[in-house]
Amino acid sequence: MSEQGGEQGLAKGALSALESTIMGIAGTSPAFTVAVTTGTIYAAIGPLSVGSLLYSGLVMLGIMFAFANLNRVMPDAGAAFAWVGAVFGPVWGFFAGWGLMVASVVFMVSATLPAATATLLLLAPGEVENTPLVTAIAAVWLTLVTWIVLRGIKHASTAQVIVTVIEAVIVVALLGAAVVWFGGHPAHVPAAAWIAPGSFTFKSFADGAIVSVFFYWGWDVTMNLGEETEPEDASKGAFWAMINLIVFFVILMTVVLIALSDKEIAAANTNVLYAISAKIFPAPWSYLVVLATVLSTVGALETQILQFSRSMYSMARAGVLHPRYAAVHREWQTPWAATLVIWGFGLILLFSASYMPSVAMILQSSIEAIGLQICFYMGLTGYASAWHFRGLLRTDLRAAFTHVMMPLLGALFMTGVAAWTIPTFSPVVLTVGIGGLALGVIPLSLGAWQKARRTAASA
Repeated sequence: MSEQGGEQGLAKGALSALESTIMGIAGTSPAFTVAVTTGTIYAAIGPLSVGSLLYSGLVMLGIMFAFANLNRVMPDAGAAFAWVGAVFGPVWGFFAGWGLMVASVVFMVSATLPAATATLLLLAPGEVENTPLVTAIAAVWLTLVTWIVLRGIKHASTAQVIVTVIEAVIVVALLGAAVVWFGGHPAHVPAAAWIAPGSFTFKSFADGAIVSVFFYWGWDVTMNLGEETEPEDASKGAFWAMINLIVFFVILMTVVLIALSDKEIAAANTNVLYAISAKIFPAPWSYLVVLATVLSTVGALETQILQFSRSMYSMARAGVLHPRYAAVHREWQTPWAATLVIWGFGLILLFSASYMPSVAMILQSSIEAIGLQICFYMGLTGYASAWHFRGLLRTDLRAAFTHVMMPLLGALFMTGVAAWTIPTFSPVVLTVGIGGLALGVIPLSLGAWQKARRTAASA
């Protein structure tokens, strides 16, 4: 429950700007994202993946400015939910928050499965395509990370810093070794065409962008932790996380193309980084990158559980969801009820997905569905920023560039990408992506009914 209700609230000001930046970087889980998503984006647009990540990152910077600037004036654990609701009304605000929460639940599948396959790669390589076993190990990882998040934001932050530093050291070392090892005989010769705007058609740009937004998704956890960070520190954390991520992903994708052929990328499935490592280092050193992928996945799980639980907490505190979900643990200062909800939903979806024929199919479907949901709630936030700060167009054009124009460009980008790609998706992706959003009508209606009952009872 909220502090206004006399109960324990979240841990105010617990995180520094540096911790916020690390949370933002870890939220995108660089090693995990590249390992899992490279095959998908490369299958869609080939070497143009490098340019897609560059341009999508620059556009995503506009969305980052929307989040950071709204956070400065309205810090809230619900982030998109609170801001869109304040600007466009409670219904749009609800669906912005709901879109994030649905994406986070779906992500429990696309994050835990690579952690499980990486674990099996270390312990039982012959079982990595054993879907039931992979699912069981994924459930163990989900439970462990949920426990860490429950114990408090400082516990979560400390764990995040440790795993991110170890991950970064391993991945940077791999990148350096790959450049030295393959630089003289690259699988794909680097070319300006990879990033040249003229190389893209509208279709190739949109096809790459829907996957690219998944690459960058997660940095906005800094905003959901805005009540547990000083507002200016949270906004700084989001900015520096995005700058680092754009540079990192472009370099990382370039190195992947230098090191691996088309056939090797396709065969690597969810282990692209390991495929590079195995070509350079003998065992057991080649398995260090598997450790980095596991740690990256743990970081991704942690940040998405944080985003979901803080959004649900804020929505319950505002009265649009049942007040039970605003319950905060007195000692740990975490929204424990909301945290257990995503753990439960994650397990249900994880075991439901195990009936799909392969891990690869599960991952591809979940990534595409999440891409739609990201476009939805981030696009709404971009529009909210542009509308809220529109007065700057008359008074301060310099400020209007980061408060209005770049957020509006980002929002239009998100809307256009979603509109273009929806007709190309499979029924499974559409059911999860759009159906998941539509399901929000049920809790929205139920919340309105319960709120009306409480108001009538207190009258």
